Amino acid sequence: MGTVRIRAGKLVGGVTPPPSKSAAHRGIICAALAKGAGRITPFAESDDMRATIGAMRALGASIRAEDGALLVNGTDTFRNVSGTIDCLESGSTLRFLIPIAAVCGADFTFEGHGRLPKRPIGPYLDCLPKAGVTCLTEGGLPLSIRGALRPGTFTLPGNISSQFITGLLLALPLLDGDSRIRLTTPLESVGYIDLTLDVLHAFGIEIRQTADGYDVPGKQRYTPRDFTVEGDWSQAAFWLAAGALGGSVTVRGMRTDSKQGDKAIVDLLEQFGARITRGPDGVTAAVAPLHGIAIDAAQIPDLVPILAATACFASGTTTIQNAARLRIKESDRLHTIAVGLTALGARIEELPDGLVIRGPLSSITEPPVLDGAGDHRIVMALSVAAAHTVCGAKISGAEAIRKSYPAFFADFHTLGGNTDVIDLG
Repeated sequence: MGTVRIRAGKLVGGVTPPPSKSAAHRGIICAALAKGAGRITPFAESDDMRATIGAMRALGASIRAEDGALLVNGTDTFRNVSGTIDCLESGSTLRFLIPIAAVCGADFTFEGHGRLPKRPIGPYLDCLPKAGVTCLTEGGLPLSIRGALRPGTFTLPGNISSQFITGLLLALPLLDGDSRIRLTTPLESVGYIDLTLDVLHAFGIEIRQTADGYDVPGKQRYTPRDFTVEGDWSQAAFWLAAGALGGSVTVRGMRTDSKQGDKAIVDLLEQFGARITRGPDGVTAAVAPLHGIAIDAAQIPDLVPILAATACFASGTTTIQNAARLRIKESDRLHTIAVGLTALGARIEELPDGLVIRGPLSSITEPPVLDGAGDHRIVMALSVAAAHTVCGAKISGAEAIRKSYPAFFADFHTLGGNTDVIDLG
């Protein structure tokens, strides 16, 4: 298991976060569904990207990396295909691809690793069989599907993972009739759906939003095109928090008009009391006295680990609510971040759907050994927190960063971060 030793030291300077993993997933899929060639730039390799590339290749698309870009040709997508789709540990890949694979009516088996085989797929097990798709599973992965997806009305709760809704939005335009997605409860993670609609529009697909969901016209065609992937706000969040905790960090190359919900990190850090500057060179977060705030995480679940880390350095109480879905991520993120930060001297109460954090954290005299729990966001959040303590820490499971941000520790060093031997396994 990979380990990293984080020593105390402020992070200062400028950094360009990797391209958005969320946008890249969608861009790769849309390009592979277009009957022609396109170029996706910039491209940063990670395990999650490998999962989606492998899945679309399994559906017949031609995809290859070249000079920091992906060359994608969907001419043969859905042509004479069947077999196994290995989603690695990517929940996005799994939930996006299940309805897409069902479009062509071939037999596919979905596999995964880590905690992915146990993560929920129930919404599809309920709605897809009603639309002509047989699903064979014992509750998780492996999942085998057969039968062609038919147009119709797909009814789902809105407070599930938005990945299920995105999967349907990607697949239904290809069917030979119109469909409707009906949400029975208010939609959570709205930003991810808005991002999906933006990328679909870029590839020539039109969706109509309704009062309780979406109308999806059928018989549409994805248009081949080149696609530029914007910067990743969920990764930028780690560096902005680092600036707020001890120095001044500028993140470059970020779209302030992005549909990514995680751009909310800027406003939340301002609420904590950080000095935020928005300028032509990027967004800068600088250290200032921080105070506790109330956070509704329903729309921004991926920010919770780094927000919890930030709260440990703020005076007073921070509450994080509506984050129950974090318990079924790569780890139980509410529990693993609470355990890790507590070992750093934090006072945290774990709630069923959130955390109560009373800051600032207490001083400790020896660097603790923290469990990264094989979770990329936990490893990165604990690394930022440990760098701003007196003793630092040793973090196991550091190889988990490969899932989304393999260059994390290289960028950590660029900002002056102090690490001993890094062994990523």
